[in-house]
Amino acid sequence: MRDYTQQLVSFFHEHGNTEVSLPMKKYMKDHFEFLGIRSPERKKLLQEFLRVHGKPTFHEYEKICLELWAQPEREFQYNALELLRKYRRKFEPSTVSLLETLIITKSWWDTVDHIASDLVGFLFQKHPDLIPMYTEKWLGSQNIWLQRTVILFQLKYKEKTDLRLLYQAILACKDSKEFFIQKAIGWALREYSKINSKAIVEFVESHTLAPLSKREALKRIDFPQGDDLGTEPIKK
Repeated sequence: MRDYTQQLVSFFHEHGNTEVSLPMKKYMKDHFEFLGIRSPERKKLLQEFLRVHGKPTFHEYEKICLELWAQPEREFQYNALELLRKYRRKFEPSTVSLLETLIITKSWWDTVDHIASDLVGFLFQKHPDLIPMYTEKWLGSQNIWLQRTVILFQLKYKEKTDLRLLYQAILACKDSKEFFIQKAIGWALREYSKINSKAIVEFVESHTLAPLSKREALKRIDFPQGDDLGTEPIKK
C-alpha cells in the first residue's frame, strides 16, 4: 500500500466510533464493516487530510482509489469516490475500466448510484464514443449493478437525455425480478418526467413494467381523478 493510502487509512481509523458503526452496518444489511464516521464528519476529515497531505498525483490517484476500495470499512470506498470526483475533469477513455471495476466490486446501491450518475455519467458526456460499446456490454453482462448503471447514468442529463437509449436500456431489463433493477427503471423514468411527463406516461401506457417500476415512474405526475393508470393520485 502506498504511503499516501496508509496515512489516510491510519488517520481515519483514529476517528472511528464503535457506537456509530454498529447502526451504520445494520442500515447496510450487514454487507460491510464501518468505522462509524457519518458522512458530514467523513467529508470534513477528508478535507482536513487533503489540506495537510494534498491530493494524490494524477498518475497515482487510480491506484490509490483501488487501494482504498480494498479496505474492509465502507468509509474508504466513499473516500475513493470523493477523490475520483475531484479528478473527473481529467478522466480519459481508459477510466471506464476503473469505474467498471468499482461497480462490480463490493457492489451495493450506495456506491453504484454515485458512480453511475456522478462518474460514469460525466465520463460518457466527455467521451460519448464510449456509450454504444459499454451500454451494450453492460446490459448484456447479466450483472445487475452494470445494468443499473446503464439505466441511471443519464439521471443528471435533464434535457440532454438520450431518451431512445434510456428506453432501450429499460426494455432490455424490464422483465428482471431484481428489486434494484425495477427500482432503477422507475427512478430514471420519474427523473425524466420532470422534463417531459407526457412522454413518460405514454411509455408506461405502452409497455408492461413491474408494478414497482410503474409506481416509481409516475410518482411526480398528478393525474385527474380516475385517470391514474392504476396508481394513487398524488396528494397535494
